Amino acid sequence: MKKLMTGNEAFAYGAYLHGVRVAAAYPGTPSSEILANYANYPGVFAEWSPNEKVALDVAIGAAYAGTRAMSTLKHVGLNVAADSLFYAVYTGLKAGLVIVCADDPNMHSSQNEQDNRNYAKFAKCPMIEPSDSEEAKQFVGVALDMSEQFDTPVIVRSVTRLSHSSTPVNYTDEGPPPPPEEPPAYERDPQKFVMVPANARRRHPVVEERLKELAEFAETTPLNYIEPGSSKLGIVSAGVSYHYAREVFPDATFLKLCMVYPLPEKLIREFADQVEKIVVVEELDPFLEEHLKLMGIEVHGKDIFPILGEFSPSLVRSCAVKAGLIEAPPAPPELKSDLDRPMRPPMLCPGCGHRALFHVLREEGVLVTGDIGCYTLAFAPPLNAMHTTGCMGASIGVAHGIDKAGVKDDVVAVLGDSTFLHSGVHPVIDVLYNQGNTTTIISDNNATAMTGFQEHPGTGKTIQGHPAKVVDPEKLVRGIGYEKVDICDPYDIDKMEKILKDHLNSKEPSVIIARHPCVLSTREKHTPPEVDPEICINCGICLDIGCSPLVQEEDHVRIDTLLCNGCGLCVKVCPQEAIIER
Repeated sequence: MKKLMTGNEAFAYGAYLHGVRVAAAYPGTPSSEILANYANYPGVFAEWSPNEKVALDVAIGAAYAGTRAMSTLKHVGLNVAADSLFYAVYTGLKAGLVIVCADDPNMHSSQNEQDNRNYAKFAKCPMIEPSDSEEAKQFVGVALDMSEQFDTPVIVRSVTRLSHSSTPVNYTDEGPPPPPEEPPAYERDPQKFVMVPANARRRHPVVEERLKELAEFAETTPLNYIEPGSSKLGIVSAGVSYHYAREVFPDATFLKLCMVYPLPEKLIREFADQVEKIVVVEELDPFLEEHLKLMGIEVHGKDIFPILGEFSPSLVRSCAVKAGLIEAPPAPPELKSDLDRPMRPPMLCPGCGHRALFHVLREEGVLVTGDIGCYTLAFAPPLNAMHTTGCMGASIGVAHGIDKAGVKDDVVAVLGDSTFLHSGVHPVIDVLYNQGNTTTIISDNNATAMTGFQEHPGTGKTIQGHPAKVVDPEKLVRGIGYEKVDICDPYDIDKMEKILKDHLNSKEPSVIIARHPCVLSTREKHTPPEVDPEICINCGICLDIGCSPLVQEEDHVRIDTLLCNGCGLCVKVCPQEAIIER
């Protein structure tokens, strides 16, 4: 039967269907839902790991032990896991290992737009790329088979549009065969799996020979094929871009490449001989285009289509019209609407604990080095309270570097509880060890909130609902050696200000844990306060906390009670005491 699935749901279903028994990940949009869906299947083990490198090491260990495994991550997560990817390509495995990596063209929820096809070439690791949910399901199985045939991890590339769009999938209630009742013994092979230099030198020629074999496989696999059409125009494409191009160039001859590394050079030349003009349609980097040009084939690509942003049928069509590849379609009828839709900038949720924290930081004029999470929104107006953000865990190291540069500003690093456990532990050690004076603020909302409230080592529960030991940030930093550690609910503004000033005036490195649960995960709601219009002078100070229920009318501020969480922050910041708790 057919079932409508997102690409991420299909990846999870494909992993279950093809015998993956161990899967690990750190949540990262657009990949998060893969593991969340996989964890619901019977007879499997799934975990949210502290970060992507740990997750990939877990999957590698399972594959070393002879169990099919999967690791899922977003594109920047592969940067974190790169060490593990590179060594696993050298060691090889005992069972299939698939790495599902989701790129994010147009940066819907990312700090960069990197094209991870480059990682396949860099690591000498095969990569395949589905174009819809049915292929997403199938290609997990294809990748596992390839992994076992060629003794290597295999990367399956997704993009946001594939991960989050739904298309029909062939579905059956039948699952994979049950695992053997007797657990297998681990097959010990230090020559293969211990990457000391002597062993690694022996493995490098294996990697190079494997790459040649994979290139031959790419010529014959049904993953790559020519779709006959007009000899006037040939289109080379892969992934979701293929569907956009298929819609815009219905009469062209197509070379659909589902195995994007290594590429089938003989098939490419066969295709090139059949058409007069070749155009490559691909998002982000000219990965396919450059390869064809290195083969001496004349192609067009980034001279027609943009190198940045996400493609769509309309974008591909407009670029093709400008390049003279197709005629301009008839103008669509003009859509008229009486609705005025103003831009709605992203902002912190009503009642969010981060808002109170950043209000205090802004009022104190502190230089804030930030991190990746919901709280990154504090950089935007009207809070304007974050001054740097780079990647997961960078806040503390950047603050330490600014401190050592000798600036006169008071500097704090702010990161969330999940981000701290992901990559904040090592930099707080660095500050302590190298005699820094940085104050680190862990904004602890007891959730990986930005990506969907996933569990982490500090929440006391696993992805599959099992109780777990809680990693307490306070005990952790005290165990490292921090002596100046304070915990405060940021909604206690007076206490928060007092603690912050005390830490900034201190001559030792310190940690503040600003603890307030995520309001979306707790669903906590209090009675909204109300504004006395007779007292309100419409000064706008309460609006500076950037809370959406606060609306400025002509002569006073109004509270939208449907949106209001009742946190009371506006009551505390109003200088006229015009906002009254009920």
